[in-house]
Amino acid sequence: MNSTSPVKLYGAVLPVLLAFMTLMTSASAAPPEQASMSTETVNASLSPKQQAIGPIAAFAATGDLSRLGAALDSGLDAGLSVGDCKEILVQMYAYAGFPRALNALGTLMKTVQARQQRGIDDPKGAGPIPVGAELLAVGTANQTKLTGAPVKGPVFEFAPAIDQYLKTHLFGDIFARANLDWQSRELATVAALAAMTGVEPQLLSHTRVSLHQGLTQQQLRQFADVLAERVGPEPAARARAALDQQGAAK
Repeated sequence: MNSTSPVKLYGAVLPVLLAFMTLMTSASAAPPEQASMSTETVNASLSPKQQAIGPIAAFAATGDLSRLGAALDSGLDAGLSVGDCKEILVQMYAYAGFPRALNALGTLMKTVQARQQRGIDDPKGAGPIPVGAELLAVGTANQTKLTGAPVKGPVFEFAPAIDQYLKTHLFGDIFARANLDWQSRELATVAALAAMTGVEPQLLSHTRVSLHQGLTQQQLRQFADVLAERVGPEPAARARAALDQQGAAK
């Protein structure tokens, strides 16, 4: 396993610089301990909760709030906690922007209120674990665990502030929140990117990260099938193309 070579970066800029990375595929490493949704067995199918993440993230990323409400309702029925849904939607700001993340959270709030009026008391989920002041160190460590290699590149050297924001906020503030496991966060990211156009290099990057975090080719193909059935053919086609491209690159 080559665990020390720098990760090469794509040239397209997204609101969060994670979108630059093409990631090295290395031998499986044990994923970090998480406090919420459990990591699936390597050869298992995706759980109903994992499958439910796809439509939620996709509709949040594209701003389709009416379909998002139905997807949230189904996800809560499948066993996602309110806290799980919050984490998925908060993370979406990094890929789809604050306006869509805020609108999605408003839809979640209305969905939870409607379910309460129907007598449904959904589990709230675990709260985030405070990480203290050393976010840069925590974020750098999390970033390396996710990708399997230190992330370096000329863009970070050209604009060091972005590198710090990426490490301290996305990988520190967000990925250090242990109430949603990293596999689930990557599934949400893959679904969001598959639902959008013009971000195919980033979708490929996160397909690689998903595999590095222990999801299998079979599970990701199942996830694409979920997108086809519950979101639409175009997001599914993009997800499958990224998986095919990753397989061809081996």
